[in-house]
Amino acid sequence: MKKFVIGAVVAVGGWVVADHRRRAVVFGRMRSLIGKSRPKQYDDATLKDKVESELYRDEHEVKGAISVNAQKGVVQLRGELPSQDLIDALVARTRQIHGVKEVESLLHLTGTQAPMHS
Repeated sequence: MKKFVIGAVVAVGGWVVADHRRRAVVFGRMRSLIGKSRPKQYDDATLKDKVESELYRDEHEVKGAISVNAQKGVVQLRGELPSQDLIDALVARTRQIHGVKEVESLLHLTGTQAPMHS
């Protein structure tokens, strides 16, 4: 069995080395597979836009009621909303967005004092 595996590796290696185009294709595919395993990183402006797009897609009434800011992957949500359930849902959904490292919620209920930035 060991000789078979060694023989197969030598045969594949010879096949790849023999043809430059094959080698380019094989190594290109390997690079693309490796590249896909790393999570995509977003700059702050792109992450802010992505979060706004995700949050405003289903919750149209929050558009204009909250503001979103992003800095080094930390998303800050500010504004006042009518219910604690809505605040909790927005924070939870924001945490699920790819690229968000942490969420700082400065959201508060209508008529209550805004929390302080920590």
